[in-house]
Amino acid sequence: MIHIIIKIILILTILLGIIMIYDARILTKKFFGFGDQNEASSGLKILGFLISIIGGFIFYFVSRRLAKLKK
Repeated sequence: MIHIIIKIILILTILLGIIMIYDARILTKKFFGFGDQNEASSGLKILGFLISIIGGFIFYFVSRRLAKLKK
């Protein structure tokens, strides 16, 4: 049961990263009030990319570990 919860949390983390990549300009307009939104949106895109990649790697290794435990 705990493995399913961990997988769901990791999938939500990956989706959060993807949302940060695609909606970076909207999020910077909503949360930040400074003038240079191009740098802020590119920073959010980089952060979203890193979050989704790290979440994907963790999800892969957790799934791989569970497959070995079932055998």
